[in-house]
Amino acid sequence: MALRVLVVGGGLMGAAAAWRLSVRGHQVTVLERFGPGHDRGSSYGTSRIFRLAYAEPSYTELALRALPLWRRLEEESGQSVLTLTGAVDHGLPEALDRLAGVLAGAGRSARRLSPGEVADRWPGLRADTSALYHPDAGRVHADDAVGALLKAAGQRGAEVRHGVRVTEIRHTGRTGGGGVTVVTDAHEALTADAVVVAVGGWAPGFLPDLVSGLPPMRVTQEQPVHFPVPDALDWPSFIHHPGAGWHVPGGLYGLGSVDGVKIGLHGVGPVVDPDDRDRTPDPAAVERLRAYAEEWLPGVAGTEPTPLTCLYTTTPDEDFVIDRRGPVTVLAGFSGHGFKFGPAIGELAADLVEGRPGMARFALGRTARGR
Repeated sequence: MALRVLVVGGGLMGAAAAWRLSVRGHQVTVLERFGPGHDRGSSYGTSRIFRLAYAEPSYTELALRALPLWRRLEEESGQSVLTLTGAVDHGLPEALDRLAGVLAGAGRSARRLSPGEVADRWPGLRADTSALYHPDAGRVHADDAVGALLKAAGQRGAEVRHGVRVTEIRHTGRTGGGGVTVVTDAHEALTADAVVVAVGGWAPGFLPDLVSGLPPMRVTQEQPVHFPVPDALDWPSFIHHPGAGWHVPGGLYGLGSVDGVKIGLHGVGPVVDPDDRDRTPDPAAVERLRAYAEEWLPGVAGTEPTPLTCLYTTTPDEDFVIDRRGPVTVLAGFSGHGFKFGPAIGELAADLVEGRPGMARFALGRTARGR
């Protein structure tokens, strides 16, 4: 039976949910507060890492679900969004051992490399102690991906409305499992069988009055940089795991993009209000990344980094929130590593809307796991 579904939030996760719900024949309307291609949240820019390598097998499995869906999206939208360049993880050998074991368990290839072998293949990248190369990785163009998802959803009948801010969601208590009324800032009341809420950094302020069992979520302004080098698109994506020759908590990520080689520290930015934040990059944060590049990225030597800011919405264990309470499905807390899974998370959302069970790891009311 086709359902009437409202999707609140038109970033990556809301757009992915809209696409997969539309594929299944549901009547979908996306309500996005800002304009097309906006840069206020977590889904904008030219690059996000795609990778299968995770220490937790369930994330590798989810990325494996996402990979063919990214390709299907490209076919439906006519837009290229995913480029596989391979990835290099390097640093603490024990961390690489865990990744190699999970990839082997999933039947995916990976190869150990010495720092010298990394330098021979990618002269711009200096590896720390030990390295692991896995080919099923690369980059997703963030802006193009969101645009492609909304386009593909629209081609299947979804309505996408920008400039619409949702102020309230009410359960209507209709028979058959509920129903919702969504109220906008224009005092418009929209009714539906179900709603998917995917509001990124606005989740901690929006969701507690709507569903129970939310973990605490920390919204931070992260500050990566781009180094504008001409060969940026030839670089692999890379992760530097601390604990060998480098000791900054959380690790560092990097990848090539049309804007240059992007690097950033994971989850170290200041806590912010997404509606009231100073988007001016912190000079000290830029200097930390510049100093890192001087030691570990010879390929960007002599270039001046261009800083940018983005939002993370992080749970204590960095696991996502993907679950349903009555007619409300929640997609939140993607903790700076959710983009690669977008279409697969859209599938999970569609399953939840249709009444299928979700993944226990992402459940509301779960007990936090340590990382």
